[in-house]
Amino acid sequence: MSVETTILEMAKSAQSAAGDLSRCPTDRKNAALLKIADQLEADAERIKSENAKDVSAARESGLSKAMIDRLTVTDGTISGMVQGLREVVQLTDPVGTTSETWIRPNGLEVCRMRIPLGVIGIIYESRPNVTIDAAGLCLKAGNAVILRGGSEALNSNRALAETVAKALSASGLPETAVQIVPVRDREAVNHLLQQEETVDLIIPRGGEGLIRFVAENSKIPVLKHYKGVCHVYVDKSADLYMAEEICLNAKVQRPGVCNAMETLLIHQSPAPEFLPKMAERFVQAGVELRGCPETCKIVSAAKPAEEADWYAEYLDLILAVRVVDDMDAAMAHIAAYSSNHTEAIVTSDYQRSRRFLREVDASVVLVNASTRFNDGGELGLGAEMGISTSKLHAYGPMGVNELTTTKFVVRGNGQLRS
Repeated sequence: MSVETTILEMAKSAQSAAGDLSRCPTDRKNAALLKIADQLEADAERIKSENAKDVSAARESGLSKAMIDRLTVTDGTISGMVQGLREVVQLTDPVGTTSETWIRPNGLEVCRMRIPLGVIGIIYESRPNVTIDAAGLCLKAGNAVILRGGSEALNSNRALAETVAKALSASGLPETAVQIVPVRDREAVNHLLQQEETVDLIIPRGGEGLIRFVAENSKIPVLKHYKGVCHVYVDKSADLYMAEEICLNAKVQRPGVCNAMETLLIHQSPAPEFLPKMAERFVQAGVELRGCPETCKIVSAAKPAEEADWYAEYLDLILAVRVVDDMDAAMAHIAAYSSNHTEAIVTSDYQRSRRFLREVDASVVLVNASTRFNDGGELGLGAEMGISTSKLHAYGPMGVNELTTTKFVVRGNGQLRS
């Protein structure tokens, strides 16, 4: 069977499965999710064994440390998948819920009802955990999903797909509700992006190059974020110890992810006191600092930053640092260089915090907390399909609600339009 035929058949079977899932009651969906969680624990050794093949091949091919980090499946990774599924079970099922009811002058009752999107295609790099996060969230929201992971994770994703298929079969749900594209051929992505008659939404997760390719070549609507250029602004009224802890966590805890801080902005007043201590902690953690002229005067370890550094998503232990005159200058910098992903302020001034929250444009804006909290699990969504910086349909982490849409429901008693 050709790659084109394979994708076409997968899309058709997913559409059929989506119809079944849209009518599936909550208790059956939850039972299936719990079965997948149990099956993951039962299959853990097999999954890790298959993942080890991918990790070994990735190292041999020279894949970056950040990509290998995302690719690796550990006991902790599996525990996280299992916990995510069990948290999704606890979430309210949005399908069939209604809101915004109003009565028209002619007596018609109008409301909105939440319904599944239908068939969702996910195209992603590394990160085998996405396979389970996507399966769990899509199932809970009544959607079928076609998953096209990176070729570097094919063994891992096949193993996870087998686990999901066993659990779905045991639960009496169609195995084709969750499908993995079974080939490495990149042609598969092109064919998937042309299935506008059967696939309702495409979500790419990965590097900027992948996301731009998908957005430029898809006939299907795409939810996307190109990159995460995330800032922390340390205000003049900040608790400086708190600021140190937040900045260190935002940059160092996991530098290879999209919600890691890439640029530190610091008000000029506390900069002479704050930056030397902060720089020492960063250098001890292996962070390379690239600073504005004022930063370089204060921190000898900082290299001069170039214009490109303010736009950079390093995904590495590299940090751009700029001293700013005031909060207006900080927000102007964010407006110029942000990717609308995650922005944070550290301040003890309530009015400035309120203004920052109101005026800064990003999918998640935080006060006195690390940028690393822009994550569906951390924000109580159970898991996430990704973080959308598109403003249409969804903005920010995509959980169960964001994988549904609404239709109008109208109830009458014989009204006719004149």
